[in-house]
Amino acid sequence: MSSPRFRVAICGGGVGGLTLAVALSRYPDIIVDVYEAAQTFREVGAGVGIWPRSFKVLQKLGADFEQQLLRCSSSEWTENFVPSITYRKSDQAVGTELFMLMTKGELMRFHRAHFHGVFLSNLPPSCTTYNAKRLKSYFQPRSRTSPITLTFTDGTTATCDVLIGADGIKSTVRSFMLQELAKSVHPDAKQSVLSCITPVWSGVTAYRTLISAEKLRARCPDHRALRESVQYLGKDAFFLVYPISHGQYVNFAGFTLQPDLVDTAYEVGSGNPRPSFRGKANNEWVGELTAEQLVQPFKNFEKDAQPILEAIQGGTLWAVHTVKTLPSINFGRVAILGDAAHAMMPFQGAGAGQSIEDAYLLATVLGHKSTTIQSIPRVLAIYDKLRRPFSTDMALRSRLNGQLCALQKPTPLYKLGDIMTKNWEWAWLTELDDDLEEAVRLVENKSINII
Repeated sequence: MSSPRFRVAICGGGVGGLTLAVALSRYPDIIVDVYEAAQTFREVGAGVGIWPRSFKVLQKLGADFEQQLLRCSSSEWTENFVPSITYRKSDQAVGTELFMLMTKGELMRFHRAHFHGVFLSNLPPSCTTYNAKRLKSYFQPRSRTSPITLTFTDGTTATCDVLIGADGIKSTVRSFMLQELAKSVHPDAKQSVLSCITPVWSGVTAYRTLISAEKLRARCPDHRALRESVQYLGKDAFFLVYPISHGQYVNFAGFTLQPDLVDTAYEVGSGNPRPSFRGKANNEWVGELTAEQLVQPFKNFEKDAQPILEAIQGGTLWAVHTVKTLPSINFGRVAILGDAAHAMMPFQGAGAGQSIEDAYLLATVLGHKSTTIQSIPRVLAIYDKLRRPFSTDMALRSRLNGQLCALQKPTPLYKLGDIMTKNWEWAWLTELDDDLEEAVRLVENKSINII
């Protein structure tokens, strides 16, 4: 075996971090360490959906990996156009069907824990994982060949040549990376950079739970939510339901949107302080809800929605926070991915998929045979150049979807289907391949200035 080229530390063992670790396993001369803050590697939440564009990236991790995913999915893989989500106007006594979203391929649906388990089971022996390792800080020396020092909250330290922050919306890596970046920019831009460190409440509140399919069936034996995805729309509030775990559960995701805050969620340096979330559990981002509390925003929805609401036994409230549009997602030999880089509103089901795309492109440029410790800053700048504009656009598209579903745009109902489809079709009509090819071209052609 050849001597190692460099050591990559991944802070965060969620989908993005583990995708990167699995993708880097194709390059045996790269050492990978994954540091997870929690006591165990686990995913928080219920259902997760992956659109065809991002699922095609997961297929690149190997046929066996794909088959393991398909075995735990509630969806069938296809590249044909299929009915995807039924949209209804529901904030009235008698609901009306608005349109059926047709997509080229299905939204691949998973129970989040099962999805995460596939990644864990495919980590190679060469990848070392650590639990209960929450990053406190890091120090990146000026020398490109001197190791980066990581300090954890338990007092231990470690070193690496490349640091990747996959540590979520409250990312420690993002905080220190942006502080580094702020020192390198013009003084007039410093505060704008620093303002991006702290996530902001988007104005969106989510209501999440899993519903027993058996309980829903007892109330309405042939309810559409037992077999298909349905979105029930209302003014400033809506919810989505779809079956998961091979029909054992129905995933419920409800939302309320505060229009003025949603409009300004990604603005940088506006100078106007944003209100923090004021809710349950001492204003924490996540809190437990009784069934009565969870259904409150939707209690006056149409008759078709009522059996779903009646089958709910409780759940969680989530204050949906976002990251402002960042000036960069890398600095030196440090980069961030997924929610650490672009936590967005969840209205296109794209968050997990975007972290997968980040990770795979990052693995492609890091693993390229010409990448060395000396060239890592340039390689990470290529990652930033290709991924940041795309994820920024996805964040804005996702917000628009939410505003359309909450009937907050002056859009005639008969046009809603066409507008939403056009806004969303990137998820099934485009692929990451063009960016992967461009990334390789830029890595190989060192005469092209990136930084």
